Amino acid sequence: MNLRSVVDLAPGESAIISGFMDDTLSLKLLEMGCLPGQPIKFNFAAPLGDPICVSVSGYDLSLRLDEAITISVQ
Repeated sequence: MNLRSVVDLAPGESAIISGFMDDTLSLKLLEMGCLPGQPIKFNFAAPLGDPICVSVSGYDLSLRLDEAITISVQ
């Protein structure tokens, strides 16, 4: 199985959240609506690449790369 994270998506690409790679950040991400089984869409990155904007649970969310890389997708 090919393990990918949100930062591996291209702008405009969507995927399904499959879980988290960091137990410490997983609670914070869950509280922000990043739930396993939910679709997530990579919208765009800031001009210098960090943070990124994703759409999840019906709203746009700004995430730092060190947070987004812990969200595994399929």
